Amino acid sequence: MSLTLEHVIKTVDGQLHIADASLSFEPGSFNVLIGRTLSGKTSLMRLMAGLDRPTNGRILMNGADVTGVPVRKRNVSMVYQQFINYPTLTVFENIASPLRQAGVGKTDIERKVRETAEMLHIEGFLQRHPLELSGGQQQRTAMARALVKDADLVLFDEPLVNLDYKLREELRQEMRELFKTRRSIAVYATTEPNEALALGGTATVLHEGRVIQSGPTSEVYHQPSQMLSAELFSEPPINLLPGRIGPDEVSFQDSLHFPLNADLRTLSEGEYQFGIRPSHIGLVPSNDDDLEVSGIVELAEISGSETFLHVRNDHFSLVLHLQGLHDYAVDSPIRVYVPTHKLFVFDATGQLAQAPARRV
Repeated sequence: MSLTLEHVIKTVDGQLHIADASLSFEPGSFNVLIGRTLSGKTSLMRLMAGLDRPTNGRILMNGADVTGVPVRKRNVSMVYQQFINYPTLTVFENIASPLRQAGVGKTDIERKVRETAEMLHIEGFLQRHPLELSGGQQQRTAMARALVKDADLVLFDEPLVNLDYKLREELRQEMRELFKTRRSIAVYATTEPNEALALGGTATVLHEGRVIQSGPTSEVYHQPSQMLSAELFSEPPINLLPGRIGPDEVSFQDSLHFPLNADLRTLSEGEYQFGIRPSHIGLVPSNDDDLEVSGIVELAEISGSETFLHVRNDHFSLVLHLQGLHDYAVDSPIRVYVPTHKLFVFDATGQLAQAPARRV
């Protein structure tokens, strides 16, 4: 089954929730919606499911207009970030519930429930109740209930956000494997760029209800069509530095300079914004084209086994995403190194003018 949105608009009490969204999803595809909180991810999925009706535009399934068809008449499943299970039913009965509602026979229910439970590694818990399970097992139960009826469209609204890191990594891998063998369309919403990259498939970047960019996930990451897309598909957000391309060099605030490489020579002279991902800035030089930047430490934010180092000078601020623990005193002097071959270049309108020649 294919799913197509044609110029879909959704307004609520005069407020724009979705603005002229046109998207297509192919059978068997895994698709990620990425954007900050309130970007429109859930609103868009509710329209796909038939829980809401668009103010304008059409929604097509297999070419048939289903814009006004309610969710109960569509073959759609949805998994939420909360562990939504029936607490008085066993895991078996939770998974079987949509099959019983559909009038599936007892023998087929038994087979389908056990097959789905085995796929999600909860076959040993079928006689337990949800409150006897861990968080990961509860979410697997909710996912099994969504998958058991072989829905044409399965929607995941940040389903792993309440799980710990290890469980999230495990379930991401399992989800990718599950949908390799299914013909249903999976749509997965997340606020996290790293999660989108881990899941792969296609990615649609949303901001304030607008589709900023859509395409294969790796392509959207490596070739952000505009500055906003690059900011949203980077965690922490991509560093942006105002600079100028001259006849032979790039300069930042007339304080830092580096010679034009072959790729940048194709651009016209003038003012640009240069983007560098936080994970690509280092504490020691690692390339012959690294640009040394002096500054002082604003903050060393340690998160688990990573450090987010905030550095500033008189002209701009930078954030570094470093592996390991790096404890720097506030206001201590520091030198960091920017690999100039990994710079993105955006023009005055915010559109991508040049992406790095090497994959980043």
